[in-house]
Amino acid sequence: MRVIVTGTPGTGKTTATDLVDTDLNVVHLNDLIRDEGLAIGEDPERGSLVADIDALRERLADRQDVLVESHLAHHLDADRVVVLRCHPETLRERLLDRGEVESKAEENADAEALDVILSEAVDAHGLDSVYEIDTTDRTPEAVAADIEAVIAGERAPTAGEVEFLDYL
Repeated sequence: MRVIVTGTPGTGKTTATDLVDTDLNVVHLNDLIRDEGLAIGEDPERGSLVADIDALRERLADRQDVLVESHLAHHLDADRVVVLRCHPETLRERLLDRGEVESKAEENADAEALDVILSEAVDAHGLDSVYEIDTTDRTPEAVAADIEAVIAGERAPTAGEVEFLDYL
């Protein structure tokens, strides 16, 4: 089984996946990109690496029974795609608290309000494979339990139930 946990930066992907009780091998995609040189450059405006998605697909092609976490993970093949969501104002504050610059925090908050990653995930994987989880005002443990329910097949697919257009 290949499970993806994706979402806008700041939604709690890394924190939640570190708490998931699973036999799946957890892959933090951003670490893999950095550690194995799977980037095609750097985006100076965002201060981040630009991932080589084709190289990532190739690197992970033979790996089964994985839980892959990253805001880019929905670009990879998967059986189930968990999209973590968070109210943009809360997301913005989380990003600022961890040291992101105001412009990057605003850009990510706007992307969250516009459902950018959710839309990309549904477009790539279809409604029947996407599981949307709102992390706003929830503990990482509760979010991890929801991810475990997705892995176990105990939760129905959902997409489009979380809406943050009021932020705009």
